[in-house]
Amino acid sequence: MRESDFVTAALAETIALHERVRRADPRPVADAASAIIESFRQDGQLLVFGNGGSAADAQHVAADLVGRFLRERRGLAAIALTTDSSVLTSVANDYSFERVFARQVEALGRTGDVAFGISTSGRSPNVVGALETARGRGLKTIALTGRDGGAVGRLADIHINVPSDSTPRVQEVHRTLLHVICDLVEQAFVER
Repeated sequence: MRESDFVTAALAETIALHERVRRADPRPVADAASAIIESFRQDGQLLVFGNGGSAADAQHVAADLVGRFLRERRGLAAIALTTDSSVLTSVANDYSFERVFARQVEALGRTGDVAFGISTSGRSPNVVGALETARGRGLKTIALTGRDGGAVGRLADIHINVPSDSTPRVQEVHRTLLHVICDLVEQAFVER
């Protein structure tokens, strides 16, 4: 396949998956934004986490909410549980890598907060563990998944699924959906 044909095919695949998700029920995305808005209005916080590209997505969401997405408004309490290398390595060393997010949810999460797990496979053990801990502590849980959603999707109060086995294509749609969520959340806090 020529390089230009490869580019065209890759773009066609991601457009097709975006279109498939666009035709699906939009309520989980809207419900996720509403849950985050409600938490922020009650002085709660968003704890967001995932592995690899999903870790980068978690950091991106936190940056868009603490800083800004498109508009001027107050900073919003979003924490990416993927960023503190000392916490991550000490928990992984002293307990296990499967506990790196759960331990942080245990330490930081309070009733009224939102725990938001991102997993393209829907099977990430450390995301599963964090959502289990969050549910036990009374946090609202959101999952953003690929494939069929797996255990991660089944654990969440709100499940947003991108039904594809292609990790790169799932990640591309995840980023679009995360931007939509950030936009909806931000709109709720802009001074009129």
